[in-house]
Amino acid sequence: MKIVKRLSLLLALATIFVASASPPPARAADTIKIGYSELLSGTFAQVGDQGIKSIQFAIDAVNARGGVLGKKLELVTFDNKGQPAEALIMMQKMVDDNLPIMMNCGPSNISSTLIAAVDKHNERNPEHRILYVNCGGLAPELTNELCSFWHFRSSGHAGMQAEIMVRALPKAITKVYLINQDYLFGQSAQRDLKAFLAKLRPDVQVVGEDMIPLGKIKDFSPYIAKIKAAGAQALLTGNWGPDVSLLIRAGMDSGLEIEYRTMLGHLAGTPTAIGPGGDGRVYSVVSFHENLANEGNNPATKALVDAFRAKHDFDFIFGDRYVAVMLIADAITKAGSTDPLKIALAMENLTVTDAAGQPATVRATDHQTMMTYYGVAFTKDVKFDSEKTGLGWKTAATIPGSDLAQQPTTCKMKRPAS
Repeated sequence: MKIVKRLSLLLALATIFVASASPPPARAADTIKIGYSELLSGTFAQVGDQGIKSIQFAIDAVNARGGVLGKKLELVTFDNKGQPAEALIMMQKMVDDNLPIMMNCGPSNISSTLIAAVDKHNERNPEHRILYVNCGGLAPELTNELCSFWHFRSSGHAGMQAEIMVRALPKAITKVYLINQDYLFGQSAQRDLKAFLAKLRPDVQVVGEDMIPLGKIKDFSPYIAKIKAAGAQALLTGNWGPDVSLLIRAGMDSGLEIEYRTMLGHLAGTPTAIGPGGDGRVYSVVSFHENLANEGNNPATKALVDAFRAKHDFDFIFGDRYVAVMLIADAITKAGSTDPLKIALAMENLTVTDAAGQPATVRATDHQTMMTYYGVAFTKDVKFDSEKTGLGWKTAATIPGSDLAQQPTTCKMKRPAS
């Protein structure tokens, strides 16, 4: 019922957007422009800023090798302020500027809004379509019941990350507490964590669970008290941004002796909030981390990390964004065109090489990218630290994309006639 109501609302928003669309200007001939809708102000702005710089780094790499179709890629950024309605306005600007591709890296409430809007727009404007590449909206619904021919996702969704977390859970841990943000992604994370615990670790007891409003909680000490009283050995969470950094910081300050098992504890600001007390106690799920360069003795990956570190004072963790750019570049090359329909067809079943030298392949049935993910531990036993904390990410488990591809999809994709 929630999905039906949410979809009805999104379709209504999309209809409003399409009704306001204006005729496009001619496309610029000197570059291939990619629109990027991101949260660049407010509570989660640091995550958005680092995401943009990581995408630009990947675009610079494509341009350094000669660009695409003899042209350079150009990233055009738009601040959606973390609001679905604002994201629709930013999409309108991209349409007005005749940009063939829109990137957005979440959150999932924005991603679902954009999928509905893109579908409506492309249906009504077949001569002026736009393609949506999602590099961070993680709700499984986006490539299941809300899937779209015009939407591609380069990140492993919450169900995949939940499976990784549960598989990596030590046998000694039998009592866990769940906290997630109360919106589409967080609801999916809570649901999927419980589902995989029941399937893979029936010996584990969920001793408590909470859903919190996105970006609203400033004091997590009451939640920490509940976790302690419940006797949990580990906290499992999909929280990101301040909602995970403040949560872990509160636990550290209270002296709570548990493991923090996260999906997104590696994002901007969280390592700093964790501090030295997190050594060996905080875990995350990543598509890339810098210490892979030394763990695998991979010269190409080491060169990539060294180049990034020479330009930025934060660590390169956005492997999914790197893959998104490579998919766009290679699909345009394969299509020989910037027409969104031709790019979409070229991107189906396309395989690119990720930042660690591993294959990443787009599944044609739902446009979900299958790539290698890593369960990582926050520790001082590494070469590259995170946010100058003296601690960095170290591989604890490697999960190839072929394993994640075993998760099915319920997508019933409506494909365009032409």
